[in-house]
Amino acid sequence: MSWLQLRLDTRPELVEALEEQLLGAGAVAVTMEDNADQPVLEPGVGETPLWQQTRLTGLFTADANMVAVLAGIPKDLLQGCNQRVEILEDKDWEREWISHYQPMRFGERLWICPSWLEPPDPGAVNLLLDPGLAFGTGTHPTTALCLGQLEQLTLQGQTVVDYGCGSGILAIAALKLGASRALGVDNDPQALVASRENARRNDIADDRFTITLPNAQTIAAWQGQADVVVANILAGPLAELSATLLGLLKPGGVLLLSGLLNKQAKALCDHYGPQLALSVAGEREDWVCLQSTPPAAAPLQACAQP
Repeated sequence: MSWLQLRLDTRPELVEALEEQLLGAGAVAVTMEDNADQPVLEPGVGETPLWQQTRLTGLFTADANMVAVLAGIPKDLLQGCNQRVEILEDKDWEREWISHYQPMRFGERLWICPSWLEPPDPGAVNLLLDPGLAFGTGTHPTTALCLGQLEQLTLQGQTVVDYGCGSGILAIAALKLGASRALGVDNDPQALVASRENARRNDIADDRFTITLPNAQTIAAWQGQADVVVANILAGPLAELSATLLGLLKPGGVLLLSGLLNKQAKALCDHYGPQLALSVAGEREDWVCLQSTPPAAAPLQACAQP
């Protein structure tokens, strides 16, 4: 079973109120952790010590409406919080991933290989990956769907934007498949570090892969530049970011969207419909990938009713 998690980086005096809000919104669990490597010494009697920079994580079922969850939290509690909603992979512990992850093939020529193993086919397009704590290993259905679609596209010399890049897996895959340059955007600084490390692990030059937090200046510089825009996030943010994602796309470019359940596909297709027609490009374990233009070899399916 897949889950969604909401991470909030906040101050200790707000933790209790935020925890109550998350539980009231349907979180099945709430955890707290240090966000600044600060030691906590033995507390006094009756004290509950917290770190000065505390990360609060709420765990929700995969069909939770995270836009509504965030909208229901008072703005004064969220002010100044770094917030991130993400899909939690079924085996999301780094040690577990290292122990069991094996090379995986996507399409005819793309392999995702853990960085500590030799690629099974040295002549293939091999992406060496160590995601650290960022989302994107290729094991989650949404990442696998996006990789499969990218492998089918003609990317030679193309410009690609990966919005919500996580480990950088999709942007780096596009570059390894022939794209000339890519932009990776993520609101988690940890993801930017993982993306940069994975790019260097795959001999991707810095000038080919721009990695950044979301900011108006970068978005403006890349406006209308992308032959392909891929966003593997969640249905709510995909709707909220529609103007941004469409603005990055060249006329006639390809838009790939994933991170949504099949029952959410129709609403998102309707949302984008006035600007760009979307269809279901692939489906796996109730998750779907939407694409704006079909690959030559395989027609797409119309968005199903929810």
